[in-house]
Amino acid sequence: MTEAPQAASGPTSVLSREQFDKLRRIRIRTRTILASGVVGSYHAVFKGRGMEFAEVREYTPGDDVRSIDWNVTARTGVPHVKKFVEERDLTLLLVVDLSGSQRFGSRFLLKRDYAAELAAVLAFSAVANRDRVGALWFTDRVEGHVPPGHGHDHALRIVRDLLARSPRGRGTDLALALRFAHRVMKRRGIVAVISDFQDRGYERALGILRRRHDVLALHLTDPRENDVPAAGMVALEDPETGEVLVVDTADPVVRRRLRATPQEAVEIFRRTRVDRLALSTAESYEKPLARFFADRERRR
Repeated sequence: MTEAPQAASGPTSVLSREQFDKLRRIRIRTRTILASGVVGSYHAVFKGRGMEFAEVREYTPGDDVRSIDWNVTARTGVPHVKKFVEERDLTLLLVVDLSGSQRFGSRFLLKRDYAAELAAVLAFSAVANRDRVGALWFTDRVEGHVPPGHGHDHALRIVRDLLARSPRGRGTDLALALRFAHRVMKRRGIVAVISDFQDRGYERALGILRRRHDVLALHLTDPRENDVPAAGMVALEDPETGEVLVVDTADPVVRRRLRATPQEAVEIFRRTRVDRLALSTAESYEKPLARFFADRERRR
């Protein structure tokens, strides 16, 4: 499979009524989650490039005496302190899997809808911290790319495009998506990959991306993928190839082979030193995401 050109953007369709309702629900839910403190956690975990001088102001009780500007203090006869602000200048790139396996969900949400909500929380957290946010979505090809930008409207456009996009491909090519991300991210930033990682051959591309950027693997799973019932002869369709197989689920060996085990992906993340957050469609991402940010902050 050849790589898409750097300016890949692809057409998006107008939101259907169902998609519009999803967008409205996501906005309501993300507002609640952001108000609970996720924005502050995001800010604490992803530090800016440094501190830049903002102003000099009069000293007030409680100010750090180490910040006193002695030149201004001597000139005015009144204690003054230097005020600095964090220089953010960060870019978050959301890399979102739209392959056929993302259209599966046995509980409240399909993996694709779950990914859209998660992407929305991260996008709005980024713009609330004055960071740039961009996105690319992929299957066995790069389906679209939104260059990084600032502001609430830009983040909303990303979520809207994610919901409206009808992917051309069904398979998964993670290596292709990771190479594309490496090419479009010119400066060090944050790359959040939202996928079920049902692919192989992407370890090298992931390792190369990790050398330059802070890479997060947001690993989506569904309980039914690891809980295949003994239902006898069943016809199963591979959502990424369309191939139909008839299998005997009464056979424990067959059930074991059908289970989607994440262990291979976990080993790849360990070897490439990529932080992984496992997320199940059976539970909200809010608490696991908060714990994930807290753990990363403690380690740093």
